[in-house]
Amino acid sequence: MSTNRRAYTRDFKQEAIRLSETSHKTSAELEADLGLPTGLLAKWKRQLAEEGKEAFRGQGRLTATETEMRQLRQENEVLRQEREILKKALAIPSTSLRTGFTRSQR
Repeated sequence: MSTNRRAYTRDFKQEAIRLSETSHKTSAELEADLGLPTGLLAKWKRQLAEEGKEAFRGQGRLTATETEMRQLRQENEVLRQEREILKKALAIPSTSLRTGFTRSQR
């Protein structure tokens, strides 16, 4: 059995928060009027207080910090791979010296 979850737009959330701050109704009354589950308005207020402008990004959108971290991790992985390639390249001449062969004798 699956339940359908409603998706609310950023504008809707911001307007609901503004209504809760300006109207004389309680949060429970506003949630009932807007057809929201109990406690959702409080959750949105908390998100807005914690995240500020980045609140209500939408599904799958990362914050600026998360985006930068993802990019830095990718760059770090590329650098690790390049370092491993260089290590292997440096190891090739040293193996030929150990065996006593030079490039001209092969």
